[in-house]
Amino acid sequence: MDIAALVTWVITALGGFYMLGTWLSRGGARGGSSHLPVPVIFGHFALAAIGLVVWIVYVIADKEALAWTAFILLVPVALLGFVMLARWIPVHRAHATVPAGAGAGAAPGAGAGQDVPAERHFPVAVVLAHGLFAVATVLLVLLSALSVGGS
Repeated sequence: MDIAALVTWVITALGGFYMLGTWLSRGGARGGSSHLPVPVIFGHFALAAIGLVVWIVYVIADKEALAWTAFILLVPVALLGFVMLARWIPVHRAHATVPAGAGAGAAPGAGAGQDVPAERHFPVAVVLAHGLFAVATVLLVLLSALSVGGS
């Protein structure tokens, strides 16, 4: 189960790296119209990365305290992830409901690509996969820390 948690964590991280790269390349860290606060993004990233390193050390050293440390780190990671999801959903919905070719009646200066939140460019499939693998990771880490299913 430890290795399964490691695999799901790495897959989750890859999706997260993709979204972070998209967000940064679209100007998310520069403020603009992003609905995702910079401290939340980087806090989520930093805690998840630290937790992954702790989990790798746990897999190597097999010390129960490391498994619990990784799980405890995942709690704020998950909470920050839910905050970002809650802020992303309205951005996604707003984009999904704008009819193609809309422009008449738009606010001045809001034409083609201006003031578009960076997170609007996240593919839905990546967001969903990241979330599903994150939930699986949290569950597998918890089960491993509880020694359910063996090491």
